[in-house]
Amino acid sequence: MDPLCPAVLDLPGPLHRPYVARPRALRGPLELYLAEVGAQDERALRWAQELLDGEERARAGAFRRARDRDAYVIAHATLRALLGPLLGVRADELPLMREPCAGCGAPHGRPALRAPGLHFSLSHSGDLVLVALAGTPVGVDVEGLASAEAVRSAQCALHATEVAELARLPAYERPAAFTRTWVRKEAYLKGLGTGLVRDPALDRVGTGDRPVSPSPRWTLRDVLVPAGYAAAVALRRE
Repeated sequence: MDPLCPAVLDLPGPLHRPYVARPRALRGPLELYLAEVGAQDERALRWAQELLDGEERARAGAFRRARDRDAYVIAHATLRALLGPLLGVRADELPLMREPCAGCGAPHGRPALRAPGLHFSLSHSGDLVLVALAGTPVGVDVEGLASAEAVRSAQCALHATEVAELARLPAYERPAAFTRTWVRKEAYLKGLGTGLVRDPALDRVGTGDRPVSPSPRWTLRDVLVPAGYAAAVALRRE
């Protein structure tokens, strides 16, 4: 199964009007969008900052590196700009909330909408931002290529079958194989709503070119992203 190809966004654009006349429907069971931080100019960054709420602005201001701050701002503004037209509200007035943490139950879990019937997932790494929108629970993850050291140190996070698969590969192929395995796991765990509270070694997603769905209730697909990154999306079936 070929990787899914997300729509590439340049911000701001006609999709991202601050006001929306009426809600729009999802264009299918899943919508995927990709934004590249380095492709955005100063005008886009100013526009993006205006969409954030107070908590998001505070989080953005805590980053020491400008590149990390810009990535956070673009990521959260992109999410708001995509969700606004679906609900027919201003992007800076979305009814966002935090779900209970899967570990302790406190209200600092994954972000969600108070509106029913619409699910989203957000991930950003390095220069890339990836957003998934769906009518059922969804998880998405994008990561830069893992280092050889990271591959060696993270073996405990892999299913036993995945550890054996990596061991059979030449050393130069292991970083790419590990990274695609990891984003598949992260996407699935985000979709479940547990994140890494659930041991990632419990679920086999495969290290090869085709992902292995860890549950018959979920579809797991790789996502086509620029070289040097890997990405995946997990979508719960109706």
